[in-house]
Amino acid sequence: MHRIGLPSEDRSVFDARTLEDIYTEIREVYLSTRLPWVIGYSGGKDSTATVQLVWYALATLPQGQLEFPVYIIASDTLVETPVISDHLNATLRKMNEMAREQGAPFEAHKVTPQVTDTFWVNLIGRGYPAPNQRFRWCTERMKIQPANRFILDRAAEYGEVVMVLGGRKSESASRAQVMTAKHGKITGSKLGRHHILSRAYVYTPIADFSTDDVWTYLLQVPSPWGSSNRDLAALYRSANSGECPLVVDDTTPSCGNSRFGCWTCTVVTRDKSMEAMIDSGEEWMLPLLDFRDWLVETQNPERKHLYREHKRRTGEVLVEAKTADGQRLRGLKSIEMYIDETSEKIKDSKLIRGPYKLEFCKEMLRRLLRTQQQVRIEGPDPEIELISEAEIHEIRRIWRTERQDWDDSVPQIYYEMTSKRLDWLQDDIGTFSAMEFQVLDAICQEQAIPTDLVARLMEQERQMQGMHRRAGIFQRIDDVLREEWRDESTIRQVYRLPILEDSDETELQ
Repeated sequence: MHRIGLPSEDRSVFDARTLEDIYTEIREVYLSTRLPWVIGYSGGKDSTATVQLVWYALATLPQGQLEFPVYIIASDTLVETPVISDHLNATLRKMNEMAREQGAPFEAHKVTPQVTDTFWVNLIGRGYPAPNQRFRWCTERMKIQPANRFILDRAAEYGEVVMVLGGRKSESASRAQVMTAKHGKITGSKLGRHHILSRAYVYTPIADFSTDDVWTYLLQVPSPWGSSNRDLAALYRSANSGECPLVVDDTTPSCGNSRFGCWTCTVVTRDKSMEAMIDSGEEWMLPLLDFRDWLVETQNPERKHLYREHKRRTGEVLVEAKTADGQRLRGLKSIEMYIDETSEKIKDSKLIRGPYKLEFCKEMLRRLLRTQQQVRIEGPDPEIELISEAEIHEIRRIWRTERQDWDDSVPQIYYEMTSKRLDWLQDDIGTFSAMEFQVLDAICQEQAIPTDLVARLMEQERQMQGMHRRAGIFQRIDDVLREEWRDESTIRQVYRLPILEDSDETELQ
């Protein structure tokens, strides 16, 4: 086969190796490992080139040597940009159809987070703040865990697996450093040991490719499963973006820099990829961008008090303070000890806010359902699902059992925004209602006891009702009583935090 030329000043892998050399290497590694392969596929250029190289390399092997399957897995966070999600689904379908026709050992699978770990269940249900650079909670739950579950299942079945990733040294300096590190490398082998998954090897066939190498290969060699690589290039041009790689550990670059990824991503201030798609003719995606930009606004430090609780999900109130001599203190106990021991005043302190308030979560659910209705009307898919019914039910469960939503707001909001009723689960034990909460609130106000404290205690008792063994109830009660139950204004007075003006408490919307 002729060597592919490259009209670029950058150093090309094809200056030293022919395409047939690369195919030969892939075949040799496959035959020598005698293990199933798992290729991470994101739908972008690097992972497409990786799958295509492996596909063509193994196509020349006799059927008897294709003993072990090659799994192609794509991680779907369930909040992928719709255009990219459609492209991904269509490609996986074509891969499976062509593999069956050719008798090739490839199987394409899509992995998704468990319903308890999805973006909306965490954001709207538990009140996790929109992800940012310092608290990127989404990657572990929505990408790493689903991919690793699939890999570990295959490892349990076969003993070990080879993970084939589309990482390239030229992506970034940090990526090059990780890929050239000696730790985990196996002497005399193209494989390395995965630094987290003990029963997984790692193989990166395009490690030395430049970006130009990738595009040159894709545009000169047709897709073996019948997709158009020129359409992929057009998608990149319309999105003005890079791809979001399959994330299997915390060393894999995340998708916070206008890459193909989640339409809800708030790690960057602007989603240039979605903006470019809208400018290229996908105007129906504008409601998605508006919703995402609205989420970004909740990260404004001056407005966080409007959206987020003053205490953490653990019940702790976290205050950071600085003393007159520059000593930094973290936590109420450390501040109290410092004041008791020195009798000195705190020079500067701030409250580190917790999850979104339940009322704001209700507004988020309304806006999300409204956005879903808009894109169904304006977009190409009248059945597009931004949030699933399973997620709706899980959000309801969390609000009822963890956030004292005695109003049972989810069914009301869902009907208000969609004019539809779902088959809502009825608890056999029985639940508290809004009317009962009003009575409880009136009694607690008279006795100067936090209503949420008593509501939490009652919920713990309700959940243990009917159980033969109730030993855990005492620990549950103790955990609730150990939480911080003073209100925010009291905390601010005691720890000399700036007092919020009444005018600050504006409408959440």
